[in-house]
Amino acid sequence: MPDHKHSHDDHSESCGCDLLHLLDGVDEFTHQVFPGNQELFRSLAYSQAPHTLFITCADSRVSPEMITQARPGELFVCRNIGNIVPAYGEMLGGVSAVVEFAVMALNVKQIVLCGHTDCGAMKGLASGGTATADMPTVTAWLRNAEAARSVVQTRGLDENQIVQALVEENVRLQLTHLRTHPAVAARVAQNQLQLQGWVYDIGQGTVAIFDDTRGRFESLGEARARLRKDTTG
Repeated sequence: MPDHKHSHDDHSESCGCDLLHLLDGVDEFTHQVFPGNQELFRSLAYSQAPHTLFITCADSRVSPEMITQARPGELFVCRNIGNIVPAYGEMLGGVSAVVEFAVMALNVKQIVLCGHTDCGAMKGLASGGTATADMPTVTAWLRNAEAARSVVQTRGLDENQIVQALVEENVRLQLTHLRTHPAVAARVAQNQLQLQGWVYDIGQGTVAIFDDTRGRFESLGEARARLRKDTTG
């Protein structure tokens, strides 16, 4: 059995190394990355005009700017456990405030709701709460995705399929929740705001896009072709 003090010291040393790694990264940004992008950051110094609200999971493996190759100032990002958007009035708080501010103050033109493969939140949901029993706040938060679990349970899937099915069904559900927010509903009705659901595959580096008209997820190529067709008429 390892010595407890030794284990604690190892953990402290690891934390110190991780913090140093972050500070080294800041130093690299300040002295190497920033100088080559000074004009961009000068233009962003006192205002922002992002075109998209990007709602995704807090999972450390999901990097919105890397996935979309977006530059600073393009995405207004909201992250939480399970990329959840509570229906309006259910849990007014941080997510609702972000949505309202992005739509009404920043006038974003798109909202992307992005789930991902191997989602820990969806694994917790699939367990029926047993996996998060010692995390009451997480358990309460995941109730905002409970309808997705109810739908998936009717499909008779095996264990290997359930989590991915929940990931996809949760994206559909949270898009529905988004539409209950007054600011979103109004802009969508005026054709001033578009909503899109994504599922990011961590291991493959691909994104599947939800086609609301067909009720299914499609490949990136299919989605791009459809959007080009809609744009050109």
